[in-house]
Amino acid sequence: MVYISQIAFLLVLAVAGYFLAKRIGSIKKNINLGKEVDRSDNKGQRWKNTLLIAFGQKKMFKKLIPAFLHLLIYVGFLVINLEVLEFIIDGIAGTHRIFAPVLGDAYTVAINIFEFLAIAVLVSCVAFLLRRNVLNVKRLRSLSGWPKLDGNLILVIEIILMFAILTMNATDQLLQGRDDHYIQTGDFFFSGLLIPIFEGISVEALRFTERFAWWFHIIGILAFAVYVTYSKHLHIFMAFPNTYFARLTPNGKMNNMDEVTTEVKSMLGMDAGDPPAEVARLGAKDATDLTWVNLMNAYACTECGRCTAECPANITGKKLSPRKIMMDTRDRIDEIGKNIKAGKEAEEGNALFSEDYISAEELNACTSCNACVEACPININPLDIILQGRRYMAMEESSSPQSWNAMFQNVETSFAPWKFPPTDRFKWADKLNEEQK
Repeated sequence: MVYISQIAFLLVLAVAGYFLAKRIGSIKKNINLGKEVDRSDNKGQRWKNTLLIAFGQKKMFKKLIPAFLHLLIYVGFLVINLEVLEFIIDGIAGTHRIFAPVLGDAYTVAINIFEFLAIAVLVSCVAFLLRRNVLNVKRLRSLSGWPKLDGNLILVIEIILMFAILTMNATDQLLQGRDDHYIQTGDFFFSGLLIPIFEGISVEALRFTERFAWWFHIIGILAFAVYVTYSKHLHIFMAFPNTYFARLTPNGKMNNMDEVTTEVKSMLGMDAGDPPAEVARLGAKDATDLTWVNLMNAYACTECGRCTAECPANITGKKLSPRKIMMDTRDRIDEIGKNIKAGKEAEEGNALFSEDYISAEELNACTSCNACVEACPININPLDIILQGRRYMAMEESSSPQSWNAMFQNVETSFAPWKFPPTDRFKWADKLNEEQK
């Protein structure tokens, strides 16, 4: 009977670990379905970006109030979860507050800091719930269905988990004077405010409440860890590798297609080097034609909508939404991953660039201004996905708008977007010179 609690804890830990490892493995396999691209250059700059943008949240502070609230949740998440280490040791060893005798007064200070952050997280989550559901923040209120529920659900879960911590600590302080199993820890300020609620109940009820809150919190943390891998909140973890592997070249620079560059050099009699391997497809038709970095971007997307809020096409009423581009990419690569698991053809179902996911109307609305790239707090690049889809439309399907096709033809035949021969290109200057004379 003594070991029942420890055995139960190990089972809970093992089950959570199994599902977490399984989901992480699935996400990794899906990302690896993308085409290879080298992002091993300039490691110093990459680490600097990770520290400033992902860890330091540099780009978040363009909007001060939500950035400050987000910072409180972020710091609370990092610091409060240090206490999970004690939970795990206590759960496995059958001890209670194992660090308290070792740290002494420092333990009391640490728990008081954790409680302060728990209150900060609680207040911030309430504020974000109001922003999402009451205040007229268009980029948040425009979400519907699962994305909206997901955002609200995670905030409610965090609030409940913070209450569980405070309840556990309040009842623990009362039990320290009534049960020898509970180690003296000193006073905790914030949970101490809840003590009058529990003062009148029996030792057995206090013990049950404290144990219930302890189990609720640790199971909640483990369930949360599994849940976030299915949620937009995966960005909690993905922001760091996503920022590290983000492109370092200026946003306005578009990457050339090596296959096309080689062909053009060959036509011009230039040294084109070794011919590339057989090209299966120019541009991207489906999620597997994108690079693994594009797919990692999709899993890292926070669905915050800052990209869409800054998009000039979206602002002027066009169908394009960079946030939707990332969400569709994630949904499609998830679908492909499930097809592979089920033994089906990987591309079964509708391709990424189709009416069921990202339509031609959306792709053609993009102005390539990079506003979405600049706005993203963790350096996601929706434009790169859009460009690859448009390249497929133009070079494989010839389905670009008629005005674009006319321009392409003029560039091919006249080396300019306008339909006149290259020999006439500077006649305007000659005419201007004549007028000036």
